[in-house]
Amino acid sequence: MDDAQKHIMRSQVSGCYTTGVSNGNDIWQSDSVLPFFLPSFAAQVAFMLFANRFLYYFLRPFNQPPLVAEILTGFLLSPEILGTTKFFSDLVPLKMAITGDTISYVGLVYYVFLAGLDMNLETIISARKKAISIAVAGTIIPMVIGGAIYALFQSMLTASPEYLSHYNAPKAYLFWTLIFSVTGFPIVTQILADLKLLYTGLGRVALTAAMINDFINWIMFSLLIPFEHEEKVIYSLLSTTAFIFVCFVVIRPYLVELIVRKTKQNEWDNYQLFFVVMGAYVCATVTDLLGTHPVVGALVYGIMLPRGKFTNMLIEKTEDFGAVYLAPLFFATCGMRLQIFSVIKDQGLVLVVMVLFLSFIPKILSTVVATRFFGMPALDGVAIGLLMNTKGVLPLIMLNIAWDKQILSVESSSVMMVSVLLMTAAAPLIINAVYKPRKLYKLNKLRTVQNLKVEAELRVLACVHNPRHATGFINILEACNAIQMSSLRIFALQLVEITGTTISLLAAHINTQSCSEALTKSEEDLENITLTFNEYEERNENTRVETLAAVSTYSTIHQDIHTVAQEKQATIILLPFHKDSNIESVLVTTNKAFQNINQNVMRDAPCSVGIFVDRGLGSLFKVNLRILVLFIGGPDDREALALAWRMSKHASIQLSVVRLYLFGQAAEVDSSPQEESRGLLSTVLDCEKQRELDDEYVNTFRLKAMHSKDSTTYSDKAVHSREDITQVLNELDKVGFDLYILGQGKGRNSSVFSELMKWTDCPELGVIGDMVASNNFGSCSSLLVVQQYGFGGMVFENTTHSQNPGQGTKNDHDDDDSESGDVFVRVEQ
Repeated sequence: MDDAQKHIMRSQVSGCYTTGVSNGNDIWQSDSVLPFFLPSFAAQVAFMLFANRFLYYFLRPFNQPPLVAEILTGFLLSPEILGTTKFFSDLVPLKMAITGDTISYVGLVYYVFLAGLDMNLETIISARKKAISIAVAGTIIPMVIGGAIYALFQSMLTASPEYLSHYNAPKAYLFWTLIFSVTGFPIVTQILADLKLLYTGLGRVALTAAMINDFINWIMFSLLIPFEHEEKVIYSLLSTTAFIFVCFVVIRPYLVELIVRKTKQNEWDNYQLFFVVMGAYVCATVTDLLGTHPVVGALVYGIMLPRGKFTNMLIEKTEDFGAVYLAPLFFATCGMRLQIFSVIKDQGLVLVVMVLFLSFIPKILSTVVATRFFGMPALDGVAIGLLMNTKGVLPLIMLNIAWDKQILSVESSSVMMVSVLLMTAAAPLIINAVYKPRKLYKLNKLRTVQNLKVEAELRVLACVHNPRHATGFINILEACNAIQMSSLRIFALQLVEITGTTISLLAAHINTQSCSEALTKSEEDLENITLTFNEYEERNENTRVETLAAVSTYSTIHQDIHTVAQEKQATIILLPFHKDSNIESVLVTTNKAFQNINQNVMRDAPCSVGIFVDRGLGSLFKVNLRILVLFIGGPDDREALALAWRMSKHASIQLSVVRLYLFGQAAEVDSSPQEESRGLLSTVLDCEKQRELDDEYVNTFRLKAMHSKDSTTYSDKAVHSREDITQVLNELDKVGFDLYILGQGKGRNSSVFSELMKWTDCPELGVIGDMVASNNFGSCSSLLVVQQYGFGGMVFENTTHSQNPGQGTKNDHDDDDSESGDVFVRVEQ
């Protein structure tokens, strides 16, 4: 047998077997389904899902996408690893291969349907030049270089001339080069979300470029597939084009109108949703009959459907069916066909490693070239190139077709499969290790209100969960906008919890300008939040507003907040309290997770932080406030006084500052184990240093602020014990202030406050803040608690905290205004 015959038989090994028909039924020409195929298939699915979950959780610390674990699961079951053992050969018998492939394609069609839902034509059409240039360069240049790599690889293979000539056909070059040009948009989204880079300039450019690149790749794939047939190529191309035209021009308007109407009226039930899902399989069948691949029809159907509340509801109810249980079978099947060890044995390790190394170059090179034209650093270009190198489901579909149709050789298919796996796995590892800086934040005095120059721009990151929080923040922001020579820059960040695995990752990037379709709850909230802040911007000439959204799990969303604050160089982060006030001014818990978010943000914040307890702070866009600052001492109190001082310059604000002097029991130095570890002398010296700084800043405030405005008052009060603290607070609250501004209180080194801190329900508010916010205290005043940046975050007990892997790079103040292709994150005004 010559080389060509051996290699062809080797390619067909997973699909050829001999079986006897045990039943004489004319319908089922195979073994009985129930006794053999069903139990075997169930065991195969169960084992693959278990192995896939195990590998996925094992690789999660390395930020690996699920695709990597799914391919590795199949590779472990391949004949080169465990497939030859009796247990695994019985678990996945050879004659189950076609059955498994067939059923896995059911999940594959639905997986591609979800990919179509993720694509947004409005985003692609409105993308900016930078993202389009990167996407086009990342498509064309890799195809050119990929063709050269394939020619080099074929010339160095050890095989007969007949075998080499069989795989030197133009079809082989088309498949190989198109795989090189592919970028997996859902995978890029997942990696950026895991690395907390979605909201950086680099992340926005990479995300938009990846979507455009993926869209171009699917178009090229649809045009390429008919060429695998020896005849009727023109018929397939024309009929597929006509089908797509009919779908978008004839069917889509009626389909969108029907879906939007039924969604707004909440008329959907499970039976009706079933027919909607079946539409993907109907379109898949049509494109298969037309000579194109079935997934093309599923993709077209996914793009046709309207975005918003309906798609979220559809995915929530049906995602597990295809994307979680059946689609991983397809990826595992791809891994089972991998024969890389045999290729290394026949062709040598050097050749394989050389091709794998060269496969990384085309995308990175094209991206670096494109980004240099827009003045981006080379390191950013490399990082975007690594992200564009990640592959998704499309290369695996093409490799499966090339395997089944004998378009690519076993050597080429195996090396390309390993290349797809390595490029996808390497991107998060390299970016996390090289691109993201080791040091979390560089100390910058401009990230405190106290050290901000009078004429400097105040940059506020206002984090909100719903429109009510946005309304409550307006008066705080208006009070901060009191200095005419200093502009106010507001970054309104909506915090959205991930509830799914597909569309929810993109909720932060959906363009909410289209109001004709039914919106999701998150989109409606973002629309209302944007409207609230935009109305405020229109009323103030020296104010600029940018509305964004962060989508993540609540356990890690604080990292997104840190990233945005670092990216936008915020001076202060404003957070809403986890309790809202009802009509009786009683604070009721909204979501306990909000408290954990606030505490996590305060730990490692790159700037000062303020937590706002809103008890109905006046009417919208009207500020006439009486503010009280209770000054005890320490960096947080100085930051609170600095913020109140800035607000006092507003014509409609009356500021009262009350300084509490500690004597006797209240002045005793904290002797807790944490402080004893520092040493008594060090603690005393630190107290003296803080007292000097307090005196200096308070004296400066009294000299400058009180002599320039009659509505600012200052007074002193003595405190000797913890009972005096409560008495003073009760006396002050009777005055009826609208807003308390307090320091969180870290660094006071007072034994009384340390003891009281142990009894607080909300340690993020500090001792005084917890008292004022307590319903038992009976106050109707709102509260703003401030923590100053630069003195270390608070340490909270009994709270889960995810270690921050790093943050995005620091850009100039106006980097967010550049052409960054940020049509996803930024809500255009």
